[in-house]
This record gives sequence, structure tokens and C-alpha cells, in this order.
Amino acid sequence: MKHVVIVVPTGDIDISSITGLFQVLNWANEHWQKMGHRPMIKTHLASYETELKLEFGFFSIHPLNIDELEKADLLIIPSLGQDYESVLQKNKALITWIREQYKGGAELASICTGAFLLAATGLLDGKSCSVHWDAIADLKRLFPNIHVQTDVLTTTGKGIYTNGGGYSFLNLALFLVEKYFDRQTAILGSKMFQIDIDRTSQSPFAIFQVQKNHGDDLVCQAQTYIEENVSEKISFEDLASKLAISRRNFDRRFIKATGNTPVEYLQRVKVEVAKSALEKGRKTVFEVMNEVGYSDDKAFREVFKKITGLSPWDYRVKYNKEMAN
Repeated sequence: MKHVVIVVPTGDIDISSITGLFQVLNWANEHWQKMGHRPMIKTHLASYETELKLEFGFFSIHPLNIDELEKADLLIIPSLGQDYESVLQKNKALITWIREQYKGGAELASICTGAFLLAATGLLDGKSCSVHWDAIADLKRLFPNIHVQTDVLTTTGKGIYTNGGGYSFLNLALFLVEKYFDRQTAILGSKMFQIDIDRTSQSPFAIFQVQKNHGDDLVCQAQTYIEENVSEKISFEDLASKLAISRRNFDRRFIKATGNTPVEYLQRVKVEVAKSALEKGRKTVFEVMNEVGYSDDKAFREVFKKITGLSPWDYRVKYNKEMAN
């Protein structure tokens, strides 16, 4: 029998990622036993704290003391609040313990921003990692040696699993059910809890976050110019010349500041404006395409799908209330 431990850090954490995962895993284990099998897993909550009050004190949990655990086959780190650096400071002992457990043979999984705690162990250096799209910039800033996946919902590799944000922890739960039980139990779980088992991307839900706190005034000027001229055909050679910088140095500074090439940034800004237009009113895809400066239908569709995972038409149908009526 595998011992699954949901570790509960000290500080601001998301209780739903703990209770939701706990419920799905326990359901799978109970179903497995009803089918005539021996229990496959035993799920614990463990912490260095004997009691944690969460969500402004409305809820409290009473986990096991970590030092009392005899064995852990899988450790799961729940989603953290947004004060990541404070949580990391408060959990130095837990970070060390997680690292030692992995070296001792335990597998690790993180939910959403739990990736920050996992990253602090150093075990993600040089590896791929998923996190909520809204936390990508902070994770890259604090842990530059990690390959952050901006699209993939769940990453796997060498006994370490990371998961994107929000309630997609339910997809991680099904992934673990399939891994520890079987595919049929995972499929049944998807039906019982009404979870899309085949969802692999968080791109349709992502909102492009404009990063301007990087401290490079020249790049900020370029970003503002792009955002104010989204319908125009922009020459980055001309823009670099206006800013009195060579194109090569302009590209280098832009990538360093924003994490995107100027062309990628322009595409993302255009697609974000297009998404907003498609979500409202009854403008056609063609009209929206023209508004954001595209004249080539194929090029617009390809860029839009690359960034969102959906075609412009499918996105409009999915998110436009009027289209649903």
C-alpha cells in the first residue's frame, strides 16, 4: 500500500486544493476496495504545525506531525497564497524535509503555486514545471533555472509532477488515480466528479499579463507603443531607430525584460485584444481580425490557436454569451 502525504505548509495556502485532492483520492481508494481489491493508498495530511487556521480563520485543519510519519511514497504540495517569498521563509525546515524524502525514494507533486515550495528544494533546477499562468513571471524571477511551461497543464519527469493553476488540481488528481489505480478508475472518477479527463492545456484560460516592473524605461516605451498601435503594422527596425538603439540590442533588452521577443509580444497583445472583442458583442472573426491588424486569415488563425489553444471561432463560441443563446 502506497502512503500519500499532502504536506501542509505554514502560511497562506489554498484549502480547496487540499480537501479536493483528498476527496478524489479517497473516493478512488474506496471504489477500488468495492471492486474486491485491497486498499491501494493511504492518504495523510502532515505538517510541522498541529493546527492550521485557514481562510481568515473560518476553517482549521489538524494534520499529523511530519516527524511521526514512518514512510512517504508520494508527497503533494498544495497551492500557496500570493506572498510566495514569505511562505518560503516560514517553511525552510519543510523544504529540507521534502528534498530528503525525494532522495529517499518518495515521488513529489505540486499543485498550482505549490511549485514555488517545490522549486525551493532545488529539485526542479534544469527541469520543466507547470504553474498557474498568473504566477509564471514570479516563478521565473525567483527560480530562473527552471523551464516554466506556459501552456502544459501537467508536467512529469523522474518522479516529480507539477500542475497548472486554479481547480486544475482535479486533473492532477485523475492523473494520480490513473497512475496508482488504473485508467478505468480514472475515467469513472472523471464522470463522478465531472472533470474533463483529457484536458492538457491551460492556454484557453490564460490572460496575457503585461510586465512593466522590469525597470527598463526604453522597453517600457516600446511596450506602450505596441499597445497603443495594435491595429497598425509595426516595423521593429523603425521602432528601434526611434528609440536610438540598434535592432540587435533592442531585441536583447526586450527579451530580457519581458520574456518575449518583440514579435511574440506584439502577437500576444493582438490576441488579447482579439479575445476581448470575441467575448463581447456580435463582431465576426473577420472584423476582429482586421481590428487587430491582420489581413491574412490563415496567419491570424494560426497565431490565435498557438497562443490560446483554440481557433478564433471556437473561442468565440466558448466565451461569448450571446453566441450561446
